[in-house]
Amino acid sequence: MQTQFRNLIEFMQVFNNDYVCREYFEKQRWGGKPLCPHCGNNKNTTKLKKEGQYKCNNKECYKRFTVTVGTVFESGKASLVKWFAAMYLVSAHKKGISSLQLASDIGVTQKTAWFMLHRIREMLSEKNPTALNGTVESDESFFGGKEKNKHSNKKTKGTQGGSGKAIVMGLLERGGNIKTTQIENRESETLLPIIAEQVTKGSTIATDELRAYGKLSEDYTHITVNHSANEYVSGMAHVNGVEGFWSLMKRGINGIQHSVSVKHLHRYCDEYAYRYNTRKIADTERFVTTILQSEGRLTYANLIRK
Repeated sequence: MQTQFRNLIEFMQVFNNDYVCREYFEKQRWGGKPLCPHCGNNKNTTKLKKEGQYKCNNKECYKRFTVTVGTVFESGKASLVKWFAAMYLVSAHKKGISSLQLASDIGVTQKTAWFMLHRIREMLSEKNPTALNGTVESDESFFGGKEKNKHSNKKTKGTQGGSGKAIVMGLLERGGNIKTTQIENRESETLLPIIAEQVTKGSTIATDELRAYGKLSEDYTHITVNHSANEYVSGMAHVNGVEGFWSLMKRGINGIQHSVSVKHLHRYCDEYAYRYNTRKIADTERFVTTILQSEGRLTYANLIRK
């Protein structure tokens, strides 16, 4: 099967029906050898007459299954053609796509498109995290509207000067990947354990003058810039790379989604981090990488749970 495409038109010419999509997904997920998602058996299965259906012949199982069981596509109302198109659009568009636009583009309701997008964002989270090393920039950014502009029932008690905004911490390996973590505050008790978990000891970490970073020098080479004194670069000390990521993400949210809820913010962070971390590969390769991350399922009940 041709899997090289330069644009959406060529993509849709390849994945033009559910049979083609299913065959492609079976090859990518199973490598041509059906695997029962219920018991893990991949040696004794039967392909049934009904399209895409298999039966496990393990005497302790005997359950039916398809390649979509246990994946983001399971129990979805949309066809695989529409799922594939949505995944391509999310991964290829540098600033993502809104649920309204996706609904119009692939012919589903806005509610269905919204659910699809969140399921895709969930699958774009980092599955096999590896520690950052070398020179790593650390910075935090605030997301959300001004507290004074919110309705009274939407106001929150902000942890940073009463701002009421959500806080996200970013760690960027220069020339490499970024990791984002939604945090409650900017205290050392919050920031330092995240760095210890995500950055190899002995690395160089560049930060601003925030006092919470004061003890970094115990395990890392710590270099700083003093933003309050209008210092933004001092030799190797700067956080321009991670600030560039924040700028990209905020421009995307402001222009595409306009606003996002604190509840779902971590998924938007995963989406933008995924595209950033795959920025050096072609859209074709990024789509294949995305398909391979489709394990796991986010249900609607869990998505809307308070």
